[in-house]
Parts: sequence; C-alpha cells; structure tokens
Amino acid sequence: MGKTAENEGAPLMEELLSASYDYRGLKQGEILEGKVVQVSPNEILIDVSLKSEGVVSPYELETMGPEAIEQIKVGDKVWAYVVTPEDEKGNIILSLSRAELERSWQAASKLFAEETVFEEVVAGYNKGGLIVNLGKVRGFVPASQLTSIHRGDPLAALVGKKLRLKIIDLDRQRNRLILSERAATRQQRERLLAELREGDVRRGRVTNLCDFGAFVDLGGADGLIHLSELSWKQVAHPSEVLQVDDEVDVYVLGVDREKGRIALSLKRLQPEPWESANERYSLGQLVEGTITKLTRFGAFAKLEDGIEGLIHISELSKEPIQRPNEVVREGDVLTLRIIRMDSARRRLCLSLKRVEEVKGDVQ
Repeated sequence: MGKTAENEGAPLMEELLSASYDYRGLKQGEILEGKVVQVSPNEILIDVSLKSEGVVSPYELETMGPEAIEQIKVGDKVWAYVVTPEDEKGNIILSLSRAELERSWQAASKLFAEETVFEEVVAGYNKGGLIVNLGKVRGFVPASQLTSIHRGDPLAALVGKKLRLKIIDLDRQRNRLILSERAATRQQRERLLAELREGDVRRGRVTNLCDFGAFVDLGGADGLIHLSELSWKQVAHPSEVLQVDDEVDVYVLGVDREKGRIALSLKRLQPEPWESANERYSLGQLVEGTITKLTRFGAFAKLEDGIEGLIHISELSKEPIQRPNEVVREGDVLTLRIIRMDSARRRLCLSLKRVEEVKGDVQ
C-alpha cells in the first residue's frame, strides 16, 4: 500500500509534539547550560538547546549595569536559571546571577553533606567573626571557631588570608552558612594522625620557632622538629636553619596517636657525615679542628658539621695540666692529629700534643 497523506505527516507531527513536550517540560528553578548568541544593552539571548532561545530577565539587565554586560561575549558558555519557562510572549526567561547563586548553594550543600575540609580566602570581617564567600554564597566564621588568631588579636589581620575550613551549619531557607576553622583543623589532625607512619616523608610549612625546635604544619596537624633533629651540625636556635613560612620536606620519626604528637626530623633527609667519614679521614691524619666545648676530662673539637672528636686532657699537652682551659679556649682553631677512629660507633679521638709526631708513630 502507498503512503497516505496522514501517514506522510506523522513523523512531522511527532517532531512537533516532542519539541513541544521538551519545551513545556521546563520548570522554574532549573539550571541550564547554554551559549550566548547575542549581547546588547537591552537583551542577552542564550541558546539552551530548546526550540527557542532564552532571554535574560530585563530586571536583571538593569541591576547588572553596562560594565557587567560588556564582560559577557557572544560564544561564552554560561549557566542560566529558569525564572519563567514561558512568558506571555512565549519566551524562556533566564537569570545568570540566580544560576550562579543556585550552583554555589549546591556546591556548599555537597561540601556540608560530605564533611569536606576546604581552603578559602577571607573576604571581610565584623565584630563577631569573619566573612568568607563560597562562590555567591556568603559564609560566616564565628570568632569562637577560629584557630589562626588569638583572643584580643584583630580579626582584620586575617582578611585576604587563606584558611582551612569546614561547614558546620547550613540552612538554605534562612540563608545561613556557618563555617569553622576549628572543626576543620580537628578533622584534618585526626585524619593525618591515622595515616602517618614512621619513615614517611612529608611536605610542610614552618608555623612557629621556639628555643627547643620548630613546628611544621603537615596539612592539618603540626609536628615538632626538635633542635637536635634540625641539622647534623650543632644548632643553638632553629632560626639558624629555618624561618616561619618556609616550605620544607620532613622525615616522620614517630607518631603518638594517644597524645596527638608528631616527631619530625630535617637532618634525616640530609647526608649523614659519618657515612662517608672513612673517605675523608684516616688514622694518624693531621686535621684542622675548632674547639667547641670544654669539660673536666678534655675538649671537643669540630672537624666539620656533624663530625666532632674528643681531645682527652692527657692529649692536650706534653706537660701535666689540671684543666683543659690551661691550654685551649672555645673557638680556638687548631691543627690536631687523629689517634683513634671508629666510624661505626661514630667515635673520634684527637690529639694536640702528638701533632709533631710522624704518622707511623700513632697507635
């Protein structure tokens, strides 16, 4: 049988019905991705892949102003919020700003539901805390939820700085978004303490220096590099090696999960001087050393960073003496002879009185 006029028109009718269904299926509040096809001071048209283009709300154009409109270019891909699926003229009325706001709330809701810790820049402050914007949503960090500032310090000092935060309360209807640095720090610390292992190497930032060492933020928890673990050389204060805000790689010496303590080392990632000492020193060799410390039984002399030896009081002078300071002072630079060497046990014995002896006479 041949095709009837009714049969021939069926496919066309199906296409029209499908297009009409897609068009009428739009709902207020939907977020659509589209492409800008026309921009003028009075009209912005957006192709949203439906039977007609969407029109940005005239009211929104008024509030945007000329400068904001000029920043939108033909061909830009944008997200648009459906204000009205179809007005009296058959137009789809869209809003760009409400789409940004809606997407910002959706992103915040996801962060809240997943208890995600994130970083964001402080935009402002008031007497009660800090203002932090998550996209187009304004969040608030109460002063009681801050750890980056001490009581009495000005909140203004944190404006422009990036904080690690977590959402602790979200109420879309009340336009309420509460953030906490304290909760983020606690969660990050718990996670870090659980996953850290002795022998790990981590990147961190120096947050504080004190007389006994340096504190390093490993991304949510601070670890301590004790003064003795900063360098193979003797260090009187951490500032000789590090400065606050330095980025450093550190070696994890140990983790005390019960007490929440992390012990770190900087020197364990540096060559250990004794490992190659046999390549540079030998029994009977004359070396230059600096007196670093006097004791009742002798004096210590540094040959290089990490390599020190003892000059016993009996090896300081050919004449009997009662105290090392009768012969040497701290800071003296002397020529010494190596009379005993045990690299495995990191022990080195030196002599001042045997400097004039020939190498073969050393026992």
